[in-house]
Amino acid sequence: MYRICKTIELESGHLLSKHPGSCQFPHGHTRSVELVFAAETLDENDMVMDFKDVKNICEETVLSKFDHAFIYDETSAGESEIAAVVVKNGMRAAALPFRSTAENLAKWIFEALKVRIPCIHSVRVYETADSCAEYSA
Repeated sequence: MYRICKTIELESGHLLSKHPGSCQFPHGHTRSVELVFAAETLDENDMVMDFKDVKNICEETVLSKFDHAFIYDETSAGESEIAAVVVKNGMRAAALPFRSTAENLAKWIFEALKVRIPCIHSVRVYETADSCAEYSA
């Protein structure tokens, strides 16, 4: 099995309204997102996939939605109110139908990329240098 890995970074803010600790308050992360793609055989260029193609698809699919945005749970009235203020003041917000935990973001990114890159193997979302969540099929 051949595997390649691409890491992207995105800056974003969020809050976890049901969190019992300080994560319930608005805060931000420089998230590293590690993407792994796998194939049994290499393509005509002897690659699993060209890194430039991976980068471009990630920019279109992930970064354009989340980078420098307030990521919020649209099912939460409080988070939706905060997002409305963010947008009203000319800033970016990205709605999701669930809480913006690293686990949920990893799954969302995996599923969004799978549509464009079927050979995706796993996604890790690092909220800090030593804390991440991973999702794989």
